[in-house]
Amino acid sequence: MDLAFIPSPSVGVVHLGPIPLRGYAFCIIIGVFVGVWLGNKRWIQRGGRSGTVADIAVWAVPFGLVGGRLYHVITTYEPYFGENGHPLDAFKVWEGGLGIWGAVALGAVGAWIGCRRRGIPMPAYADALAPGLALGQAIGRWGNWFNQELYGKPTDLPWALEISSDPAIGRIGGTYHPTFLYESLWCIGVAALVIWADKRFRLGHGRAFALYVAAYCAGRAWIEYMRVDEAHHILGLRLNVWTALIVGLLAVVYLVISAKRAPGREEVVEPGAQLAEGADADAADGGKDSESAEGDSADGGKVSVDKPSAKTKAEAGTKAEADDEAKPAADEAETSAKDEPADAAGDDKADAAGDDTAADKADEKAADKPDDNPEEASAAADAAKPAGSGSTKKS
Repeated sequence: MDLAFIPSPSVGVVHLGPIPLRGYAFCIIIGVFVGVWLGNKRWIQRGGRSGTVADIAVWAVPFGLVGGRLYHVITTYEPYFGENGHPLDAFKVWEGGLGIWGAVALGAVGAWIGCRRRGIPMPAYADALAPGLALGQAIGRWGNWFNQELYGKPTDLPWALEISSDPAIGRIGGTYHPTFLYESLWCIGVAALVIWADKRFRLGHGRAFALYVAAYCAGRAWIEYMRVDEAHHILGLRLNVWTALIVGLLAVVYLVISAKRAPGREEVVEPGAQLAEGADADAADGGKDSESAEGDSADGGKVSVDKPSAKTKAEAGTKAEADDEAKPAADEAETSAKDEPADAAGDDKADAAGDDTAADKADEKAADKPDDNPEEASAAADAAKPAGSGSTKKS
């Protein structure tokens, strides 16, 4: 009795009313979205525009699905065109049966069409997409788990896959090597390897894609050797083992030759992308400048309202201080002005008093002298009196 194993799902499809939701299809769809997402991130890092990978994937994905199905039908034609075969079943993609070799080959044709329409070099696009392809395969392989297909030889390992029996298709129940899981984990490792090598060696001109192909083929060869499903054999080896060996060898040859002929990486992967980014950056800077100018204008308007009040207060304070300083001076000037007439009147009175005294003295002197010449004495007295004194004497 096996103490531990990986259980298989009892059903691979759930019906939502009349709509069947198949686990295999979901795994393929999720794998495509993840691959495009990662490819888009890498494309932007290489200087391309966001969304370009998805635009080209519109061409590549349908071509890839058709290519994958064609490869499967051609290499496994018996259930469709052999004795007691059903040709229409060749269109039932949801039941499984997509060959990765045909999917990549015909998908590359679709990608080439999309790249040509956008003026993008195909090798650069393949390099950006390579890790995403591997990661998408890792997710898509779980569709085999839902369909209970493509497992390996019998085993009692703790991670063995439990397969239920189905006499209708000749499936024997038991525990087997989960080759779908091996390939899924291998593909995750391939994606990590390509990302690391691309950063470390700056792979370009299709070399990152070639590394993905070579690494995947190395794993697919030994995993394929473990499988027990029916397949065509050539010289004692399964067809897909030969395919993996040949394609992997060609990928290594391309890596070596490409590194000698075109070292380094492409400087421009999407014509016009940098100009568009520069224009967007300028537009963003212009928007910031206008916002800053509007902010400064608003601040200036605010200052123009607040500052005059402060200035008015300052001027009022200065004026008050000046008035306080000028007030004593004005009071002093007013006092001086009031005092001057009084002083002048006093001086006039003093002068008048002095004149009267002098006149009295002159009269006394004239009186004391003998009156030898009365006319001279009278003239002298008149001269001693001030003018306008009110005297009525006549000579």
